[in-house]
Amino acid sequence: MKRKTVFLLILGLLVVSIGGCGGNSSNLEDGKEKVTVLLDWFPNTNHTGLYVAREQGFYESEGLQVDIVQPSEGGTEQLIAAGQGDFGISYQEGVTAARSENLPVVAIGAVIQHNTSGFASPLEKGIRTPDDFEGKTYGGWGSPAETALIKALMGKYNADFEKVKMLNIGEADFFTSVKKNVDFSWIFYGWTGIEAELRNMDLNFIKLRDEDESLDFYTPVIIAAEDMLENNPELVKKFMRATAKGYEFAIDNPEEAAGIFLKSVPELNEDLVKASQEYLSAEYRSDAPRWGEMKPKVWENYANFMFTNDLIEKQIDAEQAFTNDFLP
Repeated sequence: MKRKTVFLLILGLLVVSIGGCGGNSSNLEDGKEKVTVLLDWFPNTNHTGLYVAREQGFYESEGLQVDIVQPSEGGTEQLIAAGQGDFGISYQEGVTAARSENLPVVAIGAVIQHNTSGFASPLEKGIRTPDDFEGKTYGGWGSPAETALIKALMGKYNADFEKVKMLNIGEADFFTSVKKNVDFSWIFYGWTGIEAELRNMDLNFIKLRDEDESLDFYTPVIIAAEDMLENNPELVKKFMRATAKGYEFAIDNPEEAAGIFLKSVPELNEDLVKASQEYLSAEYRSDAPRWGEMKPKVWENYANFMFTNDLIEKQIDAEQAFTNDFLP
């Protein structure tokens, strides 16, 4: 998980690139409030609702001009806490770690209702359950969360974590890695899993939420700083009202939403974007009564998992880490 030293490094690197574009929602441009949204990584279909809301004029109808910014590295929680953006895309685990380090960020909406991530491997690797991790090589990005998850899941099957080779592959492509020296990796099915389908590659996929209730956490989420929620609640409501419309549009019109998204990122594979959008259209809201809604139990369960597995140094008040109050 990110720690304070990483925060200082990232903040130093990115504060210039993002400049003063965030935290300036009181500024008007063409009569509209200017708002900056920081993505968590490169644009993908997790973010489609934002692009739809901008393209379809939902933000404009709320009097907002929204800029969507892709940081060159991670650290969205730290940047939002430091006032370098108005809203951001993060993950429940990132917000939980931030709260444990007294960073005043709050999740204000779940982009996807259930965790769609898990451990994937080509069918021929024979990895069907976590006990099959023994004797295999895991390719990841070297985070403590990966180690904790694999160890915890293997423990439920009385399997020996020491028999797993952990390999840091950084940003290396999943498909290239599993053809070389990696047996399994942690992926989001809505992107990499769908790409595997398009490549006609059969996968064994171990969904985290199927293995342990506490691992059905919200990923990704929309976040804001406590100061924003306290000092400018009407702006937050406007932003979330328009954003919810964007995601509802994507739920009802996945193909059209994919086309809108591709206008902003035409370099992405069109077939992958369309197939991913179709998959996520059923996942954004899923069984929730409305898009974005979050449950206290989900936050409590994963915070307990993180604390028990030494991923955070102190327990958090889970109900202070999120709010549904700004959802329409």
